[in-house]
Amino acid sequence: MLHTNKIQRANKAAMDFSLLSEALTSKSYEKVADICDEHMLQVAAEGVAFQDDWPYAIHLLGHIYAGDINSMRFLWKSMPATLKEGNPEGIAAWKIGQKLWMRDYGGVYEAIRGYDWSQEAQGLVAAFSDLYTKNMFQLLQSAYSTISIQDTALFLGMSEDDATTFVQQQGWAVDPASQMLTVKKQPIVTEQKLDASKLQNLTEYVFHLEH
Repeated sequence: MLHTNKIQRANKAAMDFSLLSEALTSKSYEKVADICDEHMLQVAAEGVAFQDDWPYAIHLLGHIYAGDINSMRFLWKSMPATLKEGNPEGIAAWKIGQKLWMRDYGGVYEAIRGYDWSQEAQGLVAAFSDLYTKNMFQLLQSAYSTISIQDTALFLGMSEDDATTFVQQQGWAVDPASQMLTVKKQPIVTEQKLDASKLQNLTEYVFHLEH
């Protein structure tokens, strides 16, 4: 009996998510994936049956926020099928990852808005949405001199009116007759230098939309 109690106490200690809770509370979302990865390795090494109680949705979203889609896909594949089926928030997180993987830029926003996220996940999802919009804006700014209002709205996850207002605030010019926007170029900080492959992917996606 004593031995059993020791095991139970050890399991409880091993499943301590205080660091994760602190990261979420302090909005240190860039730490979420690493915290989850390290803790999962720890409990697995200790032989703890962790799957049923694991915060898979948060873990998946942590990888998505960090832009590590390969790790997100690996985590999803490692989940037991029964846990996938019984974890609607995990499925919703996976849908965001799928859209990112498929480079379905508009679909990313649809996946974000298509689920009523738990209080625990809301902040992380909102922060990712803002970060994603910022990254998409930087991609558009780098890749184009002119672009249609319709395509801009798709990439920024906004209505056409909101997208127009947003980019005008950034110094872009709008031609109401042609429904085209003229991009205001800005120097990119070295630390934020964009991957050329992302620009190519974006260009190919817009070409597909327009043809």
